[in-house]
Amino acid sequence: MESIIGILAEELNQSQTHVKNVVDLLDEGNTIPFIARYRKEMHGAMDDTALRLLSERLIYLRNLEARREEVRRAIAGQDKLTDALSAQIAAACTLAEVEDLYRPYKQKRRTRATMAREKGLEPLALALLGQDRALPEPAVLAEGYLDAEKGVATVEDALAGASDIIAETVSDSAELRRSLRALMMKGGVLRSAAAKEEDSVYSLYYAFEQPLPRVQGHQVLAVNRGEKEGWLKVSVAADRDAALAAVWRGTVKPGSRASDFVRAAAEDGYDRLLFPSLEREGRGVLT
Repeated sequence: MESIIGILAEELNQSQTHVKNVVDLLDEGNTIPFIARYRKEMHGAMDDTALRLLSERLIYLRNLEARREEVRRAIAGQDKLTDALSAQIAAACTLAEVEDLYRPYKQKRRTRATMAREKGLEPLALALLGQDRALPEPAVLAEGYLDAEKGVATVEDALAGASDIIAETVSDSAELRRSLRALMMKGGVLRSAAAKEEDSVYSLYYAFEQPLPRVQGHQVLAVNRGEKEGWLKVSVAADRDAALAAVWRGTVKPGSRASDFVRAAAEDGYDRLLFPSLEREGRGVLT
């Protein structure tokens, strides 16, 4: 609790004593209007806006701390919680950052990468992703992983599975997701288009574009409602070239025979997994 009090005091530029008093009053069930009007001596005369912000941030920070602990327990239950990872989870300042760290350890539905791992192709994927300069051509390396009984009858089968594993690994990178999320929220564009060739109350949004930082609440409500009712097709556009440049910077090591293979797999990971996930997040943040 003390750490949350300290964070709130710093964010709101208030004394920890006043913040703690407000937290105690809220926990006792008092309403914001009551606290603002009748308990001024306890909170230094914060106005309704400051008190509501404090209340909202208190709920968020408590949820954040609870989620941190849930994630720590879940990863520890897999015997994969290291001191470094625990410190990263403790330092995560948002729920999105916590989920990014948990993502590689979360139980997933059966994916293409999961099936490739079941076929014994993870060592091949990791070797290719490592991009050692002494590595042979990917096709040559893949020959050592052929197993017709597991469904890896050809070199192409082996490389396709390795590519799927690399794509998912790239998509699960907490550092990369954080970087691309910031890129999208800064330069992304909310778009909507007509889903039907008929006039409607949503006609204003039949060819709508607005940078994410400038989207207004009423616009979000309108496009979401129009999409739900089947009148609009809604998407979030991002600078794909800039995003791929960031993906490749964090993934591709020049000078290896595997570099081109990893580049292509990382691009697939961005297009097929990472961008759709971040697009959903972007829509969620706006809602």
